[in-house]
Amino acid sequence: MSANDRPGALLLAGFGDDPSMYSGLLETPLAARVELTPIALPGFGAPALAGPTSLAALAAFVADAARERGAGIAIAHSLASIIASLAAGQPGCPITRIVSLEGNLTAEDAYFSGTAADYDDPDAFRAAFLDRLDERSAAEPVIARYRRIVARADPRALWELGSDARRFSDEHVPGDVLVSAARATYVYAPGNCPNSTLEWLERSPIERIVLEGASHWVSVDQPERLSRHLVSALATAP
Repeated sequence: MSANDRPGALLLAGFGDDPSMYSGLLETPLAARVELTPIALPGFGAPALAGPTSLAALAAFVADAARERGAGIAIAHSLASIIASLAAGQPGCPITRIVSLEGNLTAEDAYFSGTAADYDDPDAFRAAFLDRLDERSAAEPVIARYRRIVARADPRALWELGSDARRFSDEHVPGDVLVSAARATYVYAPGNCPNSTLEWLERSPIERIVLEGASHWVSVDQPERLSRHLVSALATAP
């Protein structure tokens, strides 16, 4: 397969994270089969938006990036699964396939992002969120890495996006939005998912890849394992 024959995929980081979470994946066999393009979202590795950082605003940003690159695939982690779903529904957006890496399917999946709505200002949320991550960092190196990245995020973007995630999940079922937007594949370890999400998966015919024992950041700590599965799954991508 020549480089020009490879399908294009945008790599979208989850809440508060940045494209570094995909660095390992860029060194796997998947990169020889798919043109992988990590995208830094505004406020999270790219300059923050002038207006509010909402799911819809980031979806418009992603849709523009997909049009510019002709990318038909989005590989989206956590909250970015909603962003990819909304982007795929925009006019002229070429995204027809979404690989959701433990993306939000139910309201309970916003267990990090949704807590932003409990705070009155960006700085208060940022401080509380970093403290929460500190409590887990010593025992979980993958959380320690995530905490370092979150500390670099724009505080207002972090707060606004998290608050919007809560609102969106109160008004919609994110998993239903995902399966309506594009052909979707869900990658997950059951032990990481709340009961409501496991129940949604039991009812849904969504394509899935089960990675028992993987962390929530499988692209960080097990990129080769993830690559093996995605090479097979994306072989049938439109």
